[in-house]
Amino acid sequence: MNDIEQPRSYDELNALVWRKSTFSGDQGACVEVAPLPDGRIAVRNSNHPDAGAVHFTVVEMDAWIKGAKAGEFDYLVGE
Repeated sequence: MNDIEQPRSYDELNALVWRKSTFSGDQGACVEVAPLPDGRIAVRNSNHPDAGAVHFTVVEMDAWIKGAKAGEFDYLVGE
């Protein structure tokens, strides 16, 4: 176990400032991200916010975003 403070409840997660891609439009297919107080980044499905969130470090998110921009995950969406 680590000493990193994590939001533990729906209310704590819901109080974060969440953002989603403008590409998701009004289709309800929204992945949201929010900065956590300890510097990590939370990711959740906006259709199911009560399901919680996955937390990543900035280094982890940076690597994933760079991979997405390079097209490494395009096969997941049929491109």
